[in-house]
Amino acid sequence: MEQVVFMDLGRMDYGEAWAFQESLHKQLVEAKRLNREANNPQIQRKHYLLFCEHPPVYTLGKSGKMDHLLLDDQGLKNRGITFYKINRGGDITYHGPGQIVAYPIFDLDGFFTDVHRYVRTLEEAVIRTLSAYGIPATREPAYTGVWLEENGSRPKRKICAIGVHLSRWVTLHGLAFNVNTELSYFHHIIPCGIADRDKDVTSMQQELGEVQDIEKVKAGLKAQFADLFGFEYIQENEKRYSGTKG
Repeated sequence: MEQVVFMDLGRMDYGEAWAFQESLHKQLVEAKRLNREANNPQIQRKHYLLFCEHPPVYTLGKSGKMDHLLLDDQGLKNRGITFYKINRGGDITYHGPGQIVAYPIFDLDGFFTDVHRYVRTLEEAVIRTLSAYGIPATREPAYTGVWLEENGSRPKRKICAIGVHLSRWVTLHGLAFNVNTELSYFHHIIPCGIADRDKDVTSMQQELGEVQDIEKVKAGLKAQFADLFGFEYIQENEKRYSGTKG
């Protein structure tokens, strides 16, 4: 059974979290290279699952369009929002307090080498977590992420965005799951590049009518990851992160 190191990084600047992800990704790719070249591989494969929250930030994926950001530099500054162009798939999205951002740094050679299946499995982890709260979630065939169906006068609503990047079957980036997220930040972008009038963005707080215990939601999501990917969590004695949390 594969083993995964879990780390909850708390609230962290996006750039700092991205650099940390990339350092772990580089280590895992390098370990793969060394093992492949050795006659007797000695380096144990180590996967990571990172959870964190970010201060308000918009990120634009490599296939996204700048005009999907509806604020100029001064508008971003006035609202205290940062902006990054990054190397994940997908378009523009928002990260902020009250949102669970999950970054799996997995070597898919240890699970399955199928990008489509990987994304579907990330979606399934969120769908199952929401089910425990009585929120029936689903997929939207034309898009990635996790959605809620139309409900009376309410349109289809996206509750989790997904954008990933893979190099040598090692994953980077991940998902953004709206738990107690302030949804007004989505008004300043075209979320995920989806401008359809019959689609919106939502959160668990919005759907259930009250603030949720985000630590409890994290625990449920963490358990679903282990169950769906079939791994076990391990603890490390060494301190793996020494940066400054926001």
